[in-house]
Amino acid sequence: MNNLDLGLIGNCTINALIDGQANIVWSCFPRFDGDPVFCRLIDEEGEEGIFAVELLDLVRSEQEYERNSAVLRTRLYDSRGSGVEIVDFAPRFEQFGRMFRPTMLVRILTPIGEAPRIRIRLRPLFNHGAAKPLVTRGSNHIRYVDDTVSLRLTTDAPLTYILDETAFHLEWPLALVLGPDESLRGGVLETARQFHDHTLDYWQSLSRRLHVPFDWQDTVIRSAITLKLCSFEETGAIIAAPTTSIPESDGTGRNWDYRYCWLRDAFFVVRALNRLGYVETMEDYLVYLANIISSSQDGYLQPVYGIGLERRLVERTVETLSGYRGNRPVRIGNQAYEHDQHDGYGSVVLAVTQAFFDHRLRRPAGRRMFTILERLGEKAWEYHDVPDAGLWEFRTRARVHTHSSVMCWAACDRLARIAASLGLEERRLFWKQRAAAIRRTIEERAWNPEKESFVASFGGDEIDASLLLLAEVGFLHHDDPRFLGTVRAVERELKQGPFIRRYAREDDFGLPHHAFLICSFWYIEALHGCGRREEARELFEELLACRNRLGLLAEHIDTGNLELWGNFPQTYSHVGLISCAMRLSRDWDAIV
Repeated sequence: MNNLDLGLIGNCTINALIDGQANIVWSCFPRFDGDPVFCRLIDEEGEEGIFAVELLDLVRSEQEYERNSAVLRTRLYDSRGSGVEIVDFAPRFEQFGRMFRPTMLVRILTPIGEAPRIRIRLRPLFNHGAAKPLVTRGSNHIRYVDDTVSLRLTTDAPLTYILDETAFHLEWPLALVLGPDESLRGGVLETARQFHDHTLDYWQSLSRRLHVPFDWQDTVIRSAITLKLCSFEETGAIIAAPTTSIPESDGTGRNWDYRYCWLRDAFFVVRALNRLGYVETMEDYLVYLANIISSSQDGYLQPVYGIGLERRLVERTVETLSGYRGNRPVRIGNQAYEHDQHDGYGSVVLAVTQAFFDHRLRRPAGRRMFTILERLGEKAWEYHDVPDAGLWEFRTRARVHTHSSVMCWAACDRLARIAASLGLEERRLFWKQRAAAIRRTIEERAWNPEKESFVASFGGDEIDASLLLLAEVGFLHHDDPRFLGTVRAVERELKQGPFIRRYAREDDFGLPHHAFLICSFWYIEALHGCGRREEARELFEELLACRNRLGLLAEHIDTGNLELWGNFPQTYSHVGLISCAMRLSRDWDAIV
């Protein structure tokens, strides 16, 4: 039965998910939101959609990342103690003055002990599981072709054994290079090893540059690499997760496609990486944002866009895939692009603000970018008290959500700060006054004196976890009695063991069953800010124990058996992990 005990490899062009027996069970070509040519993760009933290296008489396996990298190493052992080591990665390194990141997966196979017997099964599917490819044989390669995709496996393994899926003795190292229908310039194994060394050096060089906390260093590095793997470098977009239709919980129909760029999620990713001193992703994302904003005539923003700036992400179901553990529907596209979610204006302005103050950037933001952002500020002002679908993307109800209004306030507040840095006193006063007006509205309409707490929507009485962000975005101080009261209300109504639920009411699909992991991280940060630091550290350790064996997190967790659910790995969850670790860690100067 499929589960999310998987490893992620990639190169900021494509990704792949690999299980504990070295099966590639998910990978889309030629980019994150493309055709899932390896789709076994969401088609368990089928026999195709997998790239497997099987060891006959398998008795145990072990798997780990090569230190501080996105290179995954799996060892399979048989009953004699022999076996095979599989090293998986997607090439990524600088070459000819630019980043080399082809649509390519590389697998290096090395025998362990005496001549283990293996079988290679390469079974891609095209058109979302609907079509098997036309397979043709070359001199040292096999082509897998249909009308829209053409993949080439270049290898020094016997082609007949691969085509017939015949078991054979692995006598010496072999390489499997799957990618574009192009010839390799050198020997297969030699090229694979060179790509491996250069790729490993790239990731380890990146890791050395990170400003990691003293505590939980390996954990933070793994999360930072995971976030980087979710950035589509060609355009600067950042996806929420590499998968589609991994349900939030079993049998609920909460199956969504997360292979797109939510402005909200991307802001949190950029901020987390900035805190680690890695600003390149922010620079790329700013280019992506500039293109989005420029294409909007009046400053209106969708909550989500395609990684190639696509505006229409029409949601449809795919009948040719059986779903994760049989959970249908499998969805392609996401209806959220049609929603009104007004927090996006604040998310964009907050994501860009650092670019006006950070002197490390190659292209610091200036007057031109400020003028662009003012268009978003006008929309934030227009929508700050208008009903929307909110942070949780309700599909059948609209309210004036407090979080959306607070993010509209944040847009105006940061515009005032940016204007001050640019010496634009008139614009500073203008945006300061608008921010103050929005603040008054929120304080009057979102505060519930009976609960002694802010509430999820204007005039309501329900609590949701987004209220924990009131201090995080600067709307309240952590020691403000109103924030302390809000934290207590969240604890009363949403806390379940170490976990925080999004909300406690029914939505479009009934009552949510599992905890949304980012909310628990928000709670830990709130506890730390309120001075409850030991409690925060204890809860953080409990959440770290929820990661899979490779250190990765999904979107949701079953609070009963602690099984991960939801699209995987989820950027939101890893953002929360990084933010908490940075806040809770002991200081380097106090230790070293």
